[in-house]
Amino acid sequence: MTPPGAGRGGSGRRRRPAPAAAAPGRGRSRGPVRRGAAPGHGGAGRDPGERRDGGGRGRAGGEGRRSLGGEQVEGRQAVRELLAAGRRPVREVWVAEDLDPSPQLDEIERLATRRRARLVPVPRGRLEAAARTDAPQGVLALARPLEETDLDELCRVRRGTAPFLLVLDGVTDPHNLGSLLRTAECAGITGVVLPRHRSALVTPTVTKVAAGAVEHLALAVVPGIPAALQRMGRLGVTSIGLDAGAPGSVFDLDADVAGPTALVLGSEGRGLGQLARRRCSILVAIPQHGRLEALNVAAAGAVACFELARHRSS
Repeated sequence: MTPPGAGRGGSGRRRRPAPAAAAPGRGRSRGPVRRGAAPGHGGAGRDPGERRDGGGRGRAGGEGRRSLGGEQVEGRQAVRELLAAGRRPVREVWVAEDLDPSPQLDEIERLATRRRARLVPVPRGRLEAAARTDAPQGVLALARPLEETDLDELCRVRRGTAPFLLVLDGVTDPHNLGSLLRTAECAGITGVVLPRHRSALVTPTVTKVAAGAVEHLALAVVPGIPAALQRMGRLGVTSIGLDAGAPGSVFDLDADVAGPTALVLGSEGRGLGQLARRRCSILVAIPQHGRLEALNVAAAGAVACFELARHRSS
């Protein structure tokens, strides 16, 4: 539920692939940094800059199928969460040689050593050339891509907790997607459903904006949102669509959201697709009191996520 042109158009500054280089120079070493071959050798296979920040195409699942992504993580908070969560193997952590000491960098190096990830000091220019975000903060990690979770698995009650899901019907801006994932994790969302096409997936920009939330959320990627909503309904999930034209308010929900519940958000500009809107159990709006037509999708999602979380906790 967003106004036309609500989302940011870019996915972070794109850079050319980093040129092949010899082993990183012997700059100042911080803590337990281990020297070795050039980053990308012995497991990584290539400089991370050889793939652009567009979601990529993975080989898993057949030629031409987009992978969920997440294999390149940039920014100190995102890399720290990647290492602390221990959810997936981390091959290398690049650290710019000229960084000033800080407790956060010390923790990254300590966690990388514990996880047996190779710490590689590199010249700042090489790291920034390989980065696919505007401000990698001198830290970049290469990890195994995120694994997709089956939709039916997301809809199951676990340890007595009913599913609390976020369904995104074509959010295309990585900044908006990253913000929504961070909000979702903080609000107690247990899983996120994304369409495989016409949507941002987990690019480096998304992981950085999400500040590590991708390491704690189960993510399902489906061929289409309307069919997914239909399947979720059969599994007992109540889907609440956020739509600017809905007569009801999200603040006046009388539905039982303590059970399996999904919040459904539309794309930037057009909002919920027509078929997705029809497949939702309930449609609600966020009342507007100002002159603008509606909120940005990330802001609207934050309001709705925490309002539903409040209902569930009470």
